[in-house]
Amino acid sequence: MKINTGKGFISVWALLGIWSVSALTSLPGLAISPISEKLETIFPTATELEIQLLTTLPSLLIIPFILLAGFISNRVGYIRLLYSGLSLFLLCGALYFVCGSMLQLIIVSALLGIGAGIIVPLSTSLVSRFFAGEQRTKQYGYVSAINNVTLVIATAITGWLAAVQWRLPFVVYLLPLFSIILVPFIKRSESGIVDNPTSNGEKTAVAGKVNYGRLVKYMLYYLLITYLVMVVSIDLPFLFGKLGLDGELSGLVISLFFIAITVPGLFINRIIKSLESNILMYALLLIAIGLLDVYLNSSLLFMILGCVAAGFGYGMAQPYIYDVTASLAPGKKVTFVLALLMSMNYVAIVICPFVLDFLQDMIGRNGVRSPFAINAMIAAVAWLFVVLRGFFVKR
Repeated sequence: MKINTGKGFISVWALLGIWSVSALTSLPGLAISPISEKLETIFPTATELEIQLLTTLPSLLIIPFILLAGFISNRVGYIRLLYSGLSLFLLCGALYFVCGSMLQLIIVSALLGIGAGIIVPLSTSLVSRFFAGEQRTKQYGYVSAINNVTLVIATAITGWLAAVQWRLPFVVYLLPLFSIILVPFIKRSESGIVDNPTSNGEKTAVAGKVNYGRLVKYMLYYLLITYLVMVVSIDLPFLFGKLGLDGELSGLVISLFFIAITVPGLFINRIIKSLESNILMYALLLIAIGLLDVYLNSSLLFMILGCVAAGFGYGMAQPYIYDVTASLAPGKKVTFVLALLMSMNYVAIVICPFVLDFLQDMIGRNGVRSPFAINAMIAAVAWLFVVLRGFFVKR
């Protein structure tokens, strides 16, 4: 069976390979969360900072290596770079099972971040390399959906495995094995692709130049919305605890939040046809309304609806931004511009707790709901700016 890409045809196995690489980008640090409390007992001399490093260090190292991978992808070749990132990721997954000290776990976590950093820009640039037009937009929707579904499923699996034995959650880091098996199918499918520079119907990349003006706009927008919605996964458990709600219930609501991010990606072409270039405006509006809803209501139902609204808004914007960013550069530079964009996601993840803490100190801490109020206000101001200034022109 062959898949129409808008540039030609690729095999189902090649498509599965592209999807499998995308699924890996949500995994770094995931296996540590369910075992963080156990690590204090297993390694009694370990400090709280050392345990925190196991989750934060991969995200920190992903950022520079995303940029490095984007910069050298044309010099090294994307297949060789992909093999390197996947192999390092897989090696780290195996090493976790033999680590005997906290220092070893930290070193392996750092290497995992490097491997993931190499993979991340390739996961999105593969779509641009093989797909064009509406097919490309649709695939970016699928990639966004797969990324978030993987996060939800892997979180549930690691939580269950952690209850059995503390090392078992690291099994999720062995998933690159499937991608490595499928990479040859991706390579073989290159022969069925005709790289027509105008096949995407975009005119933003002219004369081999990157449209840096628009690129910066999309980078800032992606940084902003990722920062805004991070408050759900970071502060919702504290809010539920203050309200006397079960901790497992907050996990369920966060899962619904990620499912809400997933859904728009499955229908992204229809959403774009309905909203056209206003999609980013509506995405910000949904995020603002959703966070404001969580701030104003104590009803579980309304808090769920608020998280779902914020997630749906983010899920609308994410694949659209991937798609338009890929159109801002000629083919040889697409990986680089996508690397710049994707780095914003991890920058937002790293800075979100610090920014929220700073803003609460500056504005005043008005209870556990204040992070939602602050981010709802930022989203509303950003929405007004987008509307009044016409920040994003039509594609």
